[in-house]
Order: sequence, then structure tokens, then C-alpha cells
Amino acid sequence: MSAPAAGQRRVRRSTAVGVPLALLTALAVSGTAIGTPADSGHQGGAARVTAQATLGDIPLGTFSNRLLPGTVRDDRGVDLGGIGSDIYPAGRKGEFWTVTDRGPNGQIKVDGKKRRTFPVPGFDPAIVKIRVSGRSVKVIDALPITTRSGKPVTGLPNQEGRDEAPYSYDAAKPLTYDPNGLDTEGIVRAADGSFWLVDEYGPSLVHVSARGKVIKRYVPQGLKLRGADYPVAEALPEVLLHRKVNRGFEGLAQLPGGDLVMAVQSPLSLPDQEAGEGSRTVRLLRFSPGKQAITAEYAYRFDPVGVVEPGQDDTSELKISSLVAVGRDRLLVEERTDKAARLQLVRLDRRANILGKKWDNTATRPSLEQLDDPRAAGVPVLRKRLVVNLGALKGVPGKVEGVALVDRRTLALINDNDFGMTDGPEAFDKNGRLVDSGVETSVTYVRLPRAL
Repeated sequence: MSAPAAGQRRVRRSTAVGVPLALLTALAVSGTAIGTPADSGHQGGAARVTAQATLGDIPLGTFSNRLLPGTVRDDRGVDLGGIGSDIYPAGRKGEFWTVTDRGPNGQIKVDGKKRRTFPVPGFDPAIVKIRVSGRSVKVIDALPITTRSGKPVTGLPNQEGRDEAPYSYDAAKPLTYDPNGLDTEGIVRAADGSFWLVDEYGPSLVHVSARGKVIKRYVPQGLKLRGADYPVAEALPEVLLHRKVNRGFEGLAQLPGGDLVMAVQSPLSLPDQEAGEGSRTVRLLRFSPGKQAITAEYAYRFDPVGVVEPGQDDTSELKISSLVAVGRDRLLVEERTDKAARLQLVRLDRRANILGKKWDNTATRPSLEQLDDPRAAGVPVLRKRLVVNLGALKGVPGKVEGVALVDRRTLALINDNDFGMTDGPEAFDKNGRLVDSGVETSVTYVRLPRAL
């Protein structure tokens, strides 16, 4: 969760209940192990922020109940947020598809152990179409993500013992698991109008119709997800069962030919949590929609955490949150912590494919994640080049989770504001109403010094 700026904690609430969805948003107010440095002095000087727009206050209950009536009984004063899980161009200038994550959630310690809270358990993840106009971000369309029978998938965890146990807003009451639940993150739109999303729980790849209905969910072999109201295919490598809790798939890109590339957010916990926490090697996977199968896997190496965020020494803070296709086999990869981010350019070299090799065998020791120098051990790590250090640009918010390519020299960034939530019991007042963090959802345009 992003910490609020000093003096920004406040109870904030829109009075626009009942206003049509499109009008609610008028409330808006404002190459190597370490990436080779970008040439910020070439063709136009350094990268810079050129514009920023902000999403206004939309009561979460009003938003959700317009999509699926009766899903949210009490939004506890939470406004629409979390749409910054990813951003994808919608075709028209200034318009983008975005996706929420699983909804408002936090952590509260009880008897020394953290419990995952879901203050609005009826919230249903949604695909949200936005328009950036001046300094405002406006919602112009939204699709609830639903099961085969049209019911909300919800954002609740799937499996007891594998996912974090869900609790009420005050961590006092256990909630039920939901095999349909999705913690949606990356989004792209296919040529036929359908959507592809990635999910952190499985981790999984989810195909969704143009109307928001789940067509099929692709999960790791051996997951044994039972009871979902949509088709589930165990089509992903079994090794992904070792994803870190709350760190499944997050980045998703669509290559020009239609193939998809997914990023595991953090290194796998192989052979254990300690190895994953200390590792800088994460995995990218290529999926063919035509074959409905993984066709390649790549090893990607983070820069040291102190390079990404100067002063930070906790390697486990490193994450991949966004992938962007910039050519037939080229990707922008966002390496980040919650406070800083860097965009690296990589080429998906066919010779770097490790799919089906010993690194997919969970018995391999040392594991890929345990290698201090994977390249020296014979692993063909993807080479990368630094395009831009977002953490060094004035005006870029924290926790950027979505990146879109507007044109060859312009990026659109979107941040995850966590629905205005913070961790701890102080996130809600004595009446159970949100004490908002003050962090807003914003779209930020960045001009690059040279074309990609």
C-alpha cells in the first residue's frame, strides 16, 4: 500500500450519488545485468513529464451498483480507485482501457499476524474505459467481469491454504473464499474486441469477452481449482505454483502477431520463501492464443534494488508491474518499487527460451532463483537497455503500475492509488468509514528524448 503524504489523511466523500456514470467523472480536479543508461542528451534532451490528469471522486457503491445492481451494500466511504492496475490504448486520442484489481484491501495485525482485509467484499473487478481531457480523467464506459452465468467473479481469494485468508474491514470476521475470484492486473484488447487479463491468485491468464464475461482462465498445471463458473485450463507451467503470495502475474503485453507476454511480478519462491525474497531473477512467459499454450519462457534480471530506488536495501521490494510491446519482439519492462520505477527495453531472443529446461523442474538445485549470477551458470538472461528512469522525473507519482505507448516518443503512465486505503486499523474511523489516504488516480504523460 502507498503511504499517504503528510497532512493528507482525511475523510473524503462525493455527494454525486445518482448522477449518470459518464457525468460522475466531471468531478475530476486536476543490454547487461544492469541496464545500459539511456542517452538522455540525444534528440531533444532529457525525458520529461508533459501533462497530468486526475480522476475525480466517484462513490464505489454507485459505480459498482450501476454495473451490477445490488453487489455493494456498503462501500464504507470508499471511492472508485485501483483502476491503475494497467492501461492500454483504446484507439482514439486520449482514450484508454484500464482494469481494477481485486478491490479495496489492506492488512491488519492480529496477535502478531497480518490478516488480509476486504472492506467491500461485494466489489466486482471491472474493465474501465477512460478519456483524458485536460487535467481530468473521465470514465466513459465500464464492464463488470462476470462468470459464464453472468454473476460477478468478485475479487476474493480462491483457495484456502494457498491464498491469503480474507477478512472483514476490521480483520474481525472471516470471509468466504471464492473459486471465481480474480485479482486482475494487466490488460490488452485483441483484434476481435475481446480482452486478455492477467491475475495474481493463480497466477492465471484470463480471456474475457467484449462484454466482460470470462471465456476461459488458464492456470498452472496442478492448481486443481474447483468450483469455478467458467472453463479453467491447466495450461501454464507447474513451476508457477511457487509464485509468492500476492505476487502472481502483473505485466501483460500483446505482440503485433497476437502472441501475449506475461510477467511474474516477483521471483518465485523456489525452493522456499527465503530464496524468492533475496532473488533478482524473474520469469516472463509467451503465450499463443491460437495454440492456447505457453511457447517460450525467459529469465529477466532486475537491477539491484538500490539502483532502482536509491537508499532502498530490501531486494524483495523489486517488482515488474507493466510490459509494453514496442515491436515484433521488443518489450518495455517496468522494474519498480512502490516509490521508484525504471523502464528497460528488451528483445525476446529465441535463443533465450528456457521453457521445459531444468529451470522448470522444481527439484533443480540451485534453482534459477538461487543463482547469484544466472548468466555464469549458463542461463541466457535477456539483455536490456535503460530507456528512462521514471523515479528521477519530477511529477511522476509513486506506485506506477500501468504504462502505455501513445506514440514512439510518448508514454502514458497510470498509478495504483489502492482505493485511497492504507494498512492498519487506522484506515477506518470509529464508524467504519474510510480515512482516505489522499492519493489520487492520475494519468501522466512522459515525453522520451528519442523514439523507441
